[in-house]
Amino acid sequence: MISTPLKLIIFDCDGTLVDSQHMIVGAMHETFKVAGLAPVDDLAVRRIVGLSLVEAIAVLLPDMPEQEHARLAEVYKKAFYRLRVEEAAGPDPLYPGTKAVLEQLNAEGYLLGVATGNSVRGLNRVLEEHSLRHLFVTLQTADSHPSKPHPSMIHTAVAEAGSSPQAAMMIGDTTFDMMMAKNAGAHGLGVDWGYHQSHELKSSGATEVVSSFLDIPAYVKSVLGAVA
Repeated sequence: MISTPLKLIIFDCDGTLVDSQHMIVGAMHETFKVAGLAPVDDLAVRRIVGLSLVEAIAVLLPDMPEQEHARLAEVYKKAFYRLRVEEAAGPDPLYPGTKAVLEQLNAEGYLLGVATGNSVRGLNRVLEEHSLRHLFVTLQTADSHPSKPHPSMIHTAVAEAGSSPQAAMMIGDTTFDMMMAKNAGAHGLGVDWGYHQSHELKSSGATEVVSSFLDIPAYVKSVLGAVA
């Protein structure tokens, strides 16, 4: 008897589940200031959200030696921690409808996962602040994988969940998410409330782009089908 792969929905975190741009932009500005560099443009910072930290800094500072990218990544982590702890920044807010839709998909029998360029510590903080941890069966972060769009995160998530690329969907707000899905042989669904525009998401592999979390369940069902 041939078993049917379990249906897995994998979400990006920053720009898809939570609106974290104020913290990311603020920490990057502080990083450039500490390093004595010219200020970085806010839009440029938002464009690299989704990449792993060292790779993101390399995109912003391509002419800088690789060892400096790693050093600045540590400066960024300290800046982010200072903003979060010393200035008591509140939790990054969930986008409208996020928790209700995650709970609906979970109740309908879909398995849920996360694949993020964030760290384990950063992802755990988000999930704990919003009481979401119990909804996910697999969590993939930049600590254990090459940066997006490498397919490693999806491949590992699929294996951990007992799914397959054809029965998995990656949902994210950046071209890195959509290219990762394409590279892994999974379905890619873009969301337009994050950091990259709809036409960019479609040109990088998204089969559709939605404008509300509430639109996700119907699209998932239309592509993956109802859970048997």
